[in-house]
Amino acid sequence: MPVLREQLDDLPLNSGVYIMKDVTGKVIYVGKAVVLKNRVRQYFNNSPKPVKVQAMVDNIDSFEYIITLSEKDALSLESNLVKKYNPRYNILLKDDKASPYIKIDMREDFPTIEVTRRLSRDGARYFGPYLNGLRVWDIVAIIRFAYGMRTCPKKMTGRRECLNYHIGLCPAPCMGKIGKEEYGKIVKQVIDFLTGKDDKAEEIITEKMNKAALNEDFERAIEYRDKLKMLELLKNRTIVNLGKIVDVDSFCIASSGIYGAASVNVVRGGKMMGVFNYVLGDAAATDAEAYTSFALQYYGGNHDIPDEVCFPLEFDATGLVEYLSTLKGRKVEVTFPKKGSKRKLIDMAQKNALDFLDKSAEKQRRTLNMTVEAAKRLAGILGLKSARRIECYDISHISGTDKVASEVVFIDGAPSKSDYRRYKIRTVEGNNDFACMAEVLGRRLGHGDLPDLIVIDGGKGQLSSALEIMNGKGLDIPMIGLAKREEEVYLPYKSDPIVLQKSDYALRLLQRIRDEAHRFAITFHRSLRTKRLTSELDKIKGIGPKKREILLRAYPNFGDIASASVAELSAISGIDERTAKAIFDYFRSKQ
Repeated sequence: MPVLREQLDDLPLNSGVYIMKDVTGKVIYVGKAVVLKNRVRQYFNNSPKPVKVQAMVDNIDSFEYIITLSEKDALSLESNLVKKYNPRYNILLKDDKASPYIKIDMREDFPTIEVTRRLSRDGARYFGPYLNGLRVWDIVAIIRFAYGMRTCPKKMTGRRECLNYHIGLCPAPCMGKIGKEEYGKIVKQVIDFLTGKDDKAEEIITEKMNKAALNEDFERAIEYRDKLKMLELLKNRTIVNLGKIVDVDSFCIASSGIYGAASVNVVRGGKMMGVFNYVLGDAAATDAEAYTSFALQYYGGNHDIPDEVCFPLEFDATGLVEYLSTLKGRKVEVTFPKKGSKRKLIDMAQKNALDFLDKSAEKQRRTLNMTVEAAKRLAGILGLKSARRIECYDISHISGTDKVASEVVFIDGAPSKSDYRRYKIRTVEGNNDFACMAEVLGRRLGHGDLPDLIVIDGGKGQLSSALEIMNGKGLDIPMIGLAKREEEVYLPYKSDPIVLQKSDYALRLLQRIRDEAHRFAITFHRSLRTKRLTSELDKIKGIGPKKREILLRAYPNFGDIASASVAELSAISGIDERTAKAIFDYFRSKQ
C-alpha cells in the first residue's frame, strides 16, 4: 500500500469529499469530511472496524479528494456524487416510491387543490405526504364536502356553473359567484385544516349528514358518514406534546450485519402521516456518517423537509443543518431527543425498521443469490477472477431485412439498463448472422469499459466465430457460448460443454442475460420494421391508421405485403377489393 501511504501523507486539513476506487478504477465509496486528512486516515489505521467498512477498505486501490469551502458544500457534493456513481459501499436507497401531496398555489387569485407526487420549490404550499392508509383523494373529498374549495384545473374558463356548484361542492369563482376576499377565507380554513389548526370540518360534515338524513337523501348521508370516519382516522393520528414544532421526521436505521433497512416516521401538522420504509443496499452502518448519508439521499429525492429532523444518536450536525436549511429556505432543527413524544417517534421508527428488516431479509437473500452471488458462482465455475460485468449480444431480423443487434449489460447479476446499446447493421447484405455479429463486436470492442465476460447466444460455431473477431482486435476477454436447446455452456477451445443443473443460479443468470438480449433486439427490430412499413403504407391512397394496422397484423413481413395478390389482400377481413388493388398497383409500380 505504498502509493496509498504517500497519498495519505499529502492529504490537506480542509473540508471536502473523498472518493474511494477499486483496482479497476470503479468508484466504490464517496464520503465527506470536516478535515480530510483526519477522516481518510481513519480507514487505514489498525483499529477494529465494522464488517462493511473493513470490506470496503480491503477493496480500496486508490482514492481522490475534492476540497470544499465548507462542510455544507461537502455534503451537497457528496449527495451529487453518490447519485452519479451509485457506489457499492454507500447507503443506497431502494423502493423509493413517491407519495402523494396536496398542493395549493397561493399565488393564484382563486387557488385550487391539486394532487401531485412531485415536490417543487415553486412558491406553492405542499401538504402531506399521505401514506399508510391515508388516501389523499379521501382528504380532498373532505375538503370539498366541508369547505367547498375548488378542485378543477387552474384556468378560470367556466361558461356556466358546473355540477359541483349545483351540489354545493364549489362556490363557482369562475363565474364570479364569489369574490377573491371571501374565497381567500375558504382557502385559509382549508390550510388550517391541513396543518391541524381547524376542527370545524367534523362539525360542518355532521350538520350536512343530519340534514341529508332529514331530507331522506340517505345515499348522500352515507357519503358524509364515510367522510366522518376518515376524519376520525386523522384525529386518532394526532401526536400530543410536540410543542411548537409540528412537522417532524424521525429516522432509524437497523442492520442484521448482512442486510439493512431504514424507516422515516413522518409527522405533519401534528398528525402521524405514516412511515417510509427502505431496503438499504447492503449491511448498513448505524453510526453518524450513515445517518447523515441516508438523510442526504432521502431529502435529495422527492421528500419535503420538515421544521425538525430527529435522530436516535447524537453527532455533530452543523453541516447537515446548514445543508437542509439551505434546501428548505429557512432554519431546520436537527435534534436527538432522549425522552418525551419525539423520542417515542424515534422508537416507533426503530420498531418499523426492525420489522421491515425482518420481513425483507428473505427477499433480499433471494435477490442476492440470483444476482451478486450468482455472478460470483459463475466466475468460480469458469475460473475467472470476476464476472461482475457481463455483456450479451443478439441479432434480430426477418429474412435479412431490418437487421439490428442488441447489447445488454448485467452488473453484479442485475440489468444495468443505462449501459444497454442498440445497433443498426450497416455493412452486411442478406441473411448472415455471423457477419452481423462480427460487425457488432467490432464496433463494441473498440470503445468503452470492457466486460469481465461476454456471453454468446449459441454453441461451438457461434463462439468460435466471436472469438476470432475478438482476437482480431487484439483483445483477450473471457467469452462463453450458451446453446439454447440443452442450455449447455461452451468454453473456448474445449469440445465438451459444461452442463449445469437447471436450478443453479449461475445458469439462471446466463439465461436471464440471453433472454434479455433477445427481447431487447426484437423490440428494436419491431420498432424499426413498424416505422418503415408505416411510412411505406401511408403513401398508398385509401390506407389510413385502421387499415394499416389490419395489414401489419395479417402480414408482419413487409415482403409478404409487397408480393401479395389482389385476391390474397382482399381476403383479409377489413380490406376491400379497391384497397387491395391500390396496394397491389403501388408495389408493382416500384418493381
